Formats: sequence, structure tokens, C-alpha cells
Amino acid sequence: MDEKLKQIEQTLEKYGQEQLLDEYNRLTDEKQKQDFLDSILTIDFNQVKTLYEKSKEEPAFANSKIEPIDYVDKSKLSNEEYEELKEIGTKEIKEGKLAVVTMAGGQGTRLGHSGPKGTFDLGLDTHKSIFEILTDILIKAREDYGVDIPWYIMTSEENNQQTEQFFKKHNYFGYPKGCITFFKQGKLPMISTDGKVLVDENHKIKEAADGHGGIFHSMLKDGVVYDMKARGIEWVFIGGVDNVLVKPVDPILLGMAVKKQVVAAGKSIVKANPQERVGVFCKRNGRPSVIEYTEITPEMAEETDENGELKYGESHILCNLFSLKAIEKVSQMELPYHIAFKKAKYIDQDGNLVVPEKPNAYKFEAFLFDAFESLENFAVLRVKREEEFAPVKNAEGVDSPETARKLYQDFHKQK
Repeated sequence: MDEKLKQIEQTLEKYGQEQLLDEYNRLTDEKQKQDFLDSILTIDFNQVKTLYEKSKEEPAFANSKIEPIDYVDKSKLSNEEYEELKEIGTKEIKEGKLAVVTMAGGQGTRLGHSGPKGTFDLGLDTHKSIFEILTDILIKAREDYGVDIPWYIMTSEENNQQTEQFFKKHNYFGYPKGCITFFKQGKLPMISTDGKVLVDENHKIKEAADGHGGIFHSMLKDGVVYDMKARGIEWVFIGGVDNVLVKPVDPILLGMAVKKQVVAAGKSIVKANPQERVGVFCKRNGRPSVIEYTEITPEMAEETDENGELKYGESHILCNLFSLKAIEKVSQMELPYHIAFKKAKYIDQDGNLVVPEKPNAYKFEAFLFDAFESLENFAVLRVKREEEFAPVKNAEGVDSPETARKLYQDFHKQK
């Protein structure tokens, strides 16, 4: 114990993080003290230092060359083109080469729901949760293609236990237990504006999820990549938990990726209007990318092509297909971290709980779409909003349970 403490003291002194020892010295429970030291040992303080220094830099996108990206419009495919892609994709699915990953690390707090977002009742007559709605999609795929598609669900430290218990309680909604794997999203320390790692109200290191771009590291670290290889998986659809019209098993998207010989593909929908707050597909310095609505200029947002369509109108809806080889490559890279300035409760050096009224801490997130720029090639499939995108993000208004429920009901009435 003394040797461990001495090692930690030296590390904290080197990186100017001695304030963490104040918290250690205040703890009285020996197990709590041991756990606190162990958590310090998991922190990469060199990374923390680098991230803090980057918080002072101006975003690099300003000097990037941004261009529109080519796309395939699903609704404008000829019958011959559609059937060709469908045949190619169906063959891959039937041969068991596709897996589905759902990012479900969030809580339903913004919806007024106390559990994981996937356990939220959408308000249908059946009272199905979002998780059950997603399971229905995979059960339908089993009927269509004769295979049980492996489903990997990324949870978080906060909601993993609740999520697993929810599935167990509902007998996995009729899907084979052996085809469902849970793994956890990574976390990074939150730091103050002067670069100090914070301690939370539970006397633990203050941490936050490392963003959906952290999924690649998590898949490698938790053995998901190896499990997929063992199952003969070659393609992986990655999507968010909160889209109740998601089509993770789509032979057209898969067929397009195979035919075009790309290592990844994504779905887009047309922006509702130039000012819609969404990221859009583009080319950045000649590479596939996504430009956030905070990055795009008003002039670029309004710009149209010769057909009168928005040049930057392909919204990224977090519905992406990757070859397993691409995931392996990205999982061993360091994606850039984006900085968010947030309000964070913390314990100060005197042991007092501070509840800020305005943002006071930096949170660091990697974005999944930053992986696109490292890939040799990429394809975009434009789909219809009313058929494939019904997000549940806000309690009321846009992208709320009410709007998602209506889109879901309208879509299934037409089928």
C-alpha cells in the first residue's frame, strides 16, 4: 500500500494533480481509500494534460477544404439497380456476415425517465419499450433471412446493470440470449478550467462518457471485435438506441457497400431546412467526413447545386455500416477529442460540495464520424426521413416521444 501511494504521489506531483491526495486523506473507510487509489492509477495523466492544452486551441476545421460528398438516393434507384443491390446484400446477411451494434449508454433523464433510455415506454398501445421495438426489428430479420443476427449493445457504467436486468426480466423479448452481448462505453476524467481532475459528490474521480467515437476502443478492449471474428462477421451496423425507425439489417445499404467496394457506408436524410442543427456529410481535405452545424457557415448552409438542392444537405443520422477490418483499424487509432464545457458538481480542496450555476468543467468526447477521414473510401445512401429516422431525444417538441411515436405509427400503418 505504501509503495502504491508513493508511486501515485510522484505521478500526481509530476502532473500538478496533488489536489487528489487531499480527497484521499479525507477518506476514512479503508476500502474507499483503496478504490480511490486504484481509480487514480487508471488515469492517463499525460492524456489529461494534452486534452487540457487542446481546450485552449482554436478548432482546426477553419483551415480545412470542405466540399460536398457524392451519394446514392435510394428512392431514385431503378428497379434493376434496387434488385441488384438487394440480392448482393441479402446474400451477405443470409451467410451470417452481418452484426448489429446499438449504442445505449445514455439515461432517459431528458425524457423524464429514471432508467436507461432503451427502457423508455414510447407510449404505444402495446407499451413497448425502445429496446423491445429494436428487438422486433431483429426478429423480423430472422423471419426474412433465416439467421439470428448477433446483437451487441454498448451500455455505460451507470446503466449496464439496469439494462442487463431489463433484458433478463423480459426474457430478451424472444431473441436468443446467446446472440445478445453487452459491453461498456469508455470514460474520461472531467477537468476544471485550470486543468485539475475533479472529484464527484460520491468521492470518486469525476468522469464522463468518452463519446460515441469511443465505441471502437470499447469494442476492442471488451473483446467484441474478437467475438465477431470468431462468428465470421464481416460487416457491422452501428446505430443509436433512440431511433425507433432504424433499419440496421438493410440489404440495400450492405449491397451498395459491397458493390462499390468501400470499407464503410452511412445513411443520410435531406436536411429539413438549411438551419437544421445537424451534422452533414462532406469531404474534408478530400476525405469523407461530417461537418457539424456549429462549423458550417451560413453561406455554406444555404448553398444549392444546379438542381436546387442543398450542397450540404446530407444529414448524418448515426446509421453507419463498417467492415470489421475498418473497425479493427480504427480501434487501434486515437480519434480526436472534442471539448464540451459543462456544469459539473464537484468536491473542492476543502471538502465542500460545489454546485455551479454555470459551466465550469471540460468534458472530452470522440465522435464516431471522425473515423471516416481515416478510411480509404466511403459511400452515402440517402433515405427518407419518414421511413428511417424517428429519434427520441427531447421530452417535448422536435424529436420527442410524441413525434417519434407518430412517425413509427404512420410507417407501420403503410406496411
